[in-house]
Amino acid sequence: MAMLPQYNKRPSWFPGFKILDRYILGKFVGTYLFAIAMIIVIVVVFDYVEKVDDFIQMQAPVKAIIFDYYFKFVPFFINQFSALFTFIAVIFFTSKLAYQTEIVAMLSGGMSFRRLMWPYFLGALFITALSLLLSLWVIPMTQKDCVAFEQKYIARRVREQYDRHIYRQVEPGKFAYIRGFSKSTSVASFFALEQYEGSTLVGALEASDVKFDPQSKHWTAQRYTTRIFDEMGDEKFTQHRNLDTVINLDVVELGRLTEFLTTMNIVELNDFLAQQRSKGSDSIRQIEVERHIRFSYPFGTFILTLIGVALSSRKVRGGTGLHIGIGITLCFSYIMLTRVFEEFAKGGSMPTMLAVWLPNIIFLIIGIYLYRKAPK
Repeated sequence: MAMLPQYNKRPSWFPGFKILDRYILGKFVGTYLFAIAMIIVIVVVFDYVEKVDDFIQMQAPVKAIIFDYYFKFVPFFINQFSALFTFIAVIFFTSKLAYQTEIVAMLSGGMSFRRLMWPYFLGALFITALSLLLSLWVIPMTQKDCVAFEQKYIARRVREQYDRHIYRQVEPGKFAYIRGFSKSTSVASFFALEQYEGSTLVGALEASDVKFDPQSKHWTAQRYTTRIFDEMGDEKFTQHRNLDTVINLDVVELGRLTEFLTTMNIVELNDFLAQQRSKGSDSIRQIEVERHIRFSYPFGTFILTLIGVALSSRKVRGGTGLHIGIGITLCFSYIMLTRVFEEFAKGGSMPTMLAVWLPNIIFLIIGIYLYRKAPK
């Protein structure tokens, strides 16, 4: 066996980069990229099989399918599976080193376990930076093209682009209700603008066949009705002609909010959050959850890397298979907790920031415990 380099046990914030570091880093990142490539091929094949009838029915060009959809579809799924396959790559490679007693040789040669973590965290830094780039900038840009493609060529998405009943808060105490909005004609079958004082309806404007002008932001109709309620609950009902009004509501806000948020980069998302706060919108929590997720999920890479190395660095009976089984269980537990606490955050059961970051905190504690139990 070749002689392993000797390592100084004195702690160092920047321990340098040696041949063994390049070997570990190369295997880690290489395994990660290979795993991601394999899952992307599988996902693309299954997605194509599911949507091929829509492509044929809507006569989607082959060039648009490849370049406008699947090339733009790949970054989303790279980011979606990034944490899982970082974890699998770490466990697969590290447990193989442990099974072949190479980690024992490294530690016996004077390398501390913390020093052993150095190339792993460099790899995690690379993956985290890639994930942040995708989450904050690349995916929102590509999702715009994906959404546009789906709305044009996926039959069920064309029908589902807007909810039948749309209810939005336009400013504190004022709500807009829109029914049957069509993007192709920019016409809603029914439009109502309601004014509340507390929980009491004090006035409303209602109209049928209302048209929205995307350029001037005006909503117009040939006839409309106003309803005013006095303190006794009596209603004053008046009919008018030629509605022409501007409200603090853009047509892009009428679409499904989750889909709309995925098309915003981090700057646009922050601006939209500030705008909705000024309106007193009830969608603020959902926007805040989306913003926190874009940071918390990439930083989870470091935590899962720590758990993966600490868990799989010990040689055990059962070898790589046992490590991978435990690791996948932990990773899916992390993903499940992430989704559960997201719903808590959206529902207002917990503070948004705490709910989104709590899975990272829990698994960081698990990681620190496993690190302390790892072979030294």
